[in-house]
Amino acid sequence: MSDILNHTEDGVTTLTINRPDKKNSFTAAMYATLADALAAAADDDAVRVVVIQGHETIFSAGNDIGDFLHAPPATPDAPVFRFLHGISGFPKPVVAAVCGPAVGIGTTLLFHCDLVYAGDNAAFSMPFVNLGLCPEAGSSLLVPRMMGYHRAAEALLLGDPFMAEAALEVGLVNRVVPPQEAGNLAQAQARKLAAKPLSALIETKRLMKQGQAAEVRQQMADEATSFGRMLREPAAREAFTAFMERRKPDFSKV
Repeated sequence: MSDILNHTEDGVTTLTINRPDKKNSFTAAMYATLADALAAAADDDAVRVVVIQGHETIFSAGNDIGDFLHAPPATPDAPVFRFLHGISGFPKPVVAAVCGPAVGIGTTLLFHCDLVYAGDNAAFSMPFVNLGLCPEAGSSLLVPRMMGYHRAAEALLLGDPFMAEAALEVGLVNRVVPPQEAGNLAQAQARKLAAKPLSALIETKRLMKQGQAAEVRQQMADEATSFGRMLREPAAREAFTAFMERRKPDFSKV
């Protein structure tokens, strides 16, 4: 069975992260599938809304470390960057249902969604610094803008996780419900959107996003440059080696 399930019904395309045995961690192939699905949905007039969801117990643990180390994103057209540009510039509404852990890109992709519904078991974290890396997906711009600088510093500099109610308080999620209700709520809201005029949805989203669109693109480019450089540096090598060896990293010499 595919690691990304793609189902379209009544104007709603639902993309389900379907790798629960690996905690829904993303591979390059999964990013490519998501990027292609978003491109197809953007061009299909029959699709009015996209829903992204995981499992009731896990949204995503972030990147699959083994796959990531085997094929790190080295060029601007790498699958992860195609996905990030696809979701950040997607012209139609994107709704997310998030339950359980949402780590790294599992959290940062949500800043590009229009509506986010979380299970009360959702836990968000962006531990890039702990891996000797910097934020991605424009999060170094969008997280301080949404959460305020000091809360963003806890999330991005310390890598501290935050739970669903805290995400609701800062505006990252629209509503918190029991995990078994999050997917249904996201689908219900998507159907409401799909019943509205597509041209009005697209233009309203464009107007809301246009003030920061250029900033986000530039920030994503700057982050990608720094991320690629830092990936080759000693801190990241130590972090990933420690992860694979199941030990605590030692950054005392880096």
